[in-house]
Amino acid sequence: MEWLNSSWMHREGLARGSEGRTHHLTEEAQGKYHYVYGPFPDPVLQVAPGDLVVVETKDAFEGKIERETDSPSEILNVPFLNPQCGPIAVEGAEKGDIIAIRIHSIKPRGPQPVGTTALIAEFGGLVGTAHTAVLNEALPEKVKKMNVTEDGVEFNSKITIPYEPFIGTLGVSPEIEAVTSLQPDYWGGNMDVPDVAPGAIVYFPVHRKDGYVYLGDCHAAQGDGELCGVAVEMASTTTIQIDVIKNRHIAWPRLENEDFIMTLGSARPMEDAARIAYRELINWLVEDYGWDKLEAYFFLTQAGRVRLGNMVDPKYTIGASIAKSYLA
Repeated sequence: MEWLNSSWMHREGLARGSEGRTHHLTEEAQGKYHYVYGPFPDPVLQVAPGDLVVVETKDAFEGKIERETDSPSEILNVPFLNPQCGPIAVEGAEKGDIIAIRIHSIKPRGPQPVGTTALIAEFGGLVGTAHTAVLNEALPEKVKKMNVTEDGVEFNSKITIPYEPFIGTLGVSPEIEAVTSLQPDYWGGNMDVPDVAPGAIVYFPVHRKDGYVYLGDCHAAQGDGELCGVAVEMASTTTIQIDVIKNRHIAWPRLENEDFIMTLGSARPMEDAARIAYRELINWLVEDYGWDKLEAYFFLTQAGRVRLGNMVDPKYTIGASIAKSYLA
């Protein structure tokens, strides 16, 4: 993990990579989970820069779908979906700063089958929805339960999918808005980008005092796009480390890991999300790596990479990235 020493978090964070206290945000300590990102609740936890938090997240259905015979439309109470832990107040974070979150680990939690996916009426990438209204009948609802361990996801008796966990919904509070945890935007939120995974550091612009970190919706596996709208949802024990970078402005979330840097944009239509992500990546190359803006534009045209987070939420998320090998 030598790359961490050169990471933005370790170079400019207040803790400079050192680990502080470890806090445990259990289900009991969390109490009521949240379905919006916003500045209005009291924080459930206050941490200092460098502190670690071990969080017990629930799945996107708050564990209500227990059997493959369950009917999501009868059990779920829309819009009370995608429960979030937090908010976590971060000492020293102020508007105009950056909160850095390093993801240490994500482990499945609870009795098997831990994993759940489902087809839900008028939700998904290949069906009519409230945003893309059509006259076709909705697909039948269907639930699939899967055993999930760190050795793999048992999709069926013949196929085991690699266990590639990530945090589907992670971010900070907007300044004055209260927004559904189902939507991604400049504060982060429900981005569903598989690179928000152990080994990554994710950066968010701070919009209010103490930042207010929210997280939940952990996935055991997901393909690009989260096509039917539901990944392998699971309850988790997730460990993160939080730091603050003072007096540095970013407009949208950023991510780095050992291999690449990535900027994240969310919008509809999807090409606008890609434009946001690539513009922000050019800005990062100019500000921190000394590139000329037009030269960076040329360069990303030839060497940039795009990751599709989700194509099913109220806004779609795109990650634009470039390999660190080009930036050495």
